Amino acid sequence: MSLQVKIQKKLADFTLDVQFTLDSAVLGILGASGAGKTMLLRSIAGLENPDRGRITLRDRVLFDSDRGLHVPARERRVGILFQNYALLPHRTVAENIAFGVPHLAAEKQKETVNALVERAHLTGLDRRYPGSLSGGEQQRAALARALAIEPEALLLDEPFSALDTHLRSRLEVQLQHTFAAYERPTLLVTHNIEEAYRLGEKLMVLSKGRVEAFGPKEGVFRNPGSIEVARLTGCKNFSRARRIASDALEALDWGCRLRVSPPEIPPDSAHVGVRAHYIEFPDLTARTATTSPASITENTFPAWVAQFLETPFRVTLYLKLHEAPGDDKDFHVQAEVTQERWHALRDRPFPWRVRFAPENVMALRQ
Repeated sequence: MSLQVKIQKKLADFTLDVQFTLDSAVLGILGASGAGKTMLLRSIAGLENPDRGRITLRDRVLFDSDRGLHVPARERRVGILFQNYALLPHRTVAENIAFGVPHLAAEKQKETVNALVERAHLTGLDRRYPGSLSGGEQQRAALARALAIEPEALLLDEPFSALDTHLRSRLEVQLQHTFAAYERPTLLVTHNIEEAYRLGEKLMVLSKGRVEAFGPKEGVFRNPGSIEVARLTGCKNFSRARRIASDALEALDWGCRLRVSPPEIPPDSAHVGVRAHYIEFPDLTARTATTSPASITENTFPAWVAQFLETPFRVTLYLKLHEAPGDDKDFHVQAEVTQERWHALRDRPFPWRVRFAPENVMALRQ
């Protein structure tokens, strides 16, 4: 089953211009606020009309500007879960779920609703109204309603935005089970890179209406290509850079040279990026008989801590390379370490040694 999208739509500040094909997989869609993520979902669902283009789902044409074809939303068999869940307040949970399938005979409709109530862990809540439900219960009810029509594609717009951290974690697990059983094209819009990575098999990064990256999540994360995609996928450390060899860059803002491996550095690379959790501390890494001296010193520099911020599980270190910082705002890069590693590091005399492994150094275009 395949979803094919090729659309353009003029918006206030830019034109949404998106083209992709998605088979039976979960696609996490990342982008800054106002990048066009929600408009993309609404266009696929039939709630908005693109200016031009074509949308097909399982060989059914849902939209074709050349033919003047626009299948109404109610006929598309596309399930959508809105950010605010959009449950009908004066209908019970069961009535909300049944709302999408009014064409079914009464007995079949009741059977469908009961099955979804059980599947969504809403047993005992089916006669209650949305206002008496918790955020997690509302989310599960809205997802059950979206699945009632047996959709051929499922669209979710920031489904966890209104939930606290504990509930978000529990519902992510439930959603993973839903996706595993669903096996049809699923689009998940989120601002959270970790959420997109955990739930999605593929990633799309939108910037001002254009697809900046699309593909398997590991590939997009490891090789984002541009500084915009790296930033939107969570990278915090950037420096202007100059290509000095096919496999080496000079990080101008960090005052150091870095080897990159692989691939060969593109000629248009203007920046270098290193993710905070990939920064290594060689003095904490046990050496083995096969450890190469070059691997210990390559891309390795003295560093001092300008400041640090702790959470219960992780610590962010703000590091100044080459010399001691002048104040707590004088730093080059951020490193993220576990509390365990922080306890092993914090009493060591400065300078510490930090390493940017060549395979973790990203050459980036503007």
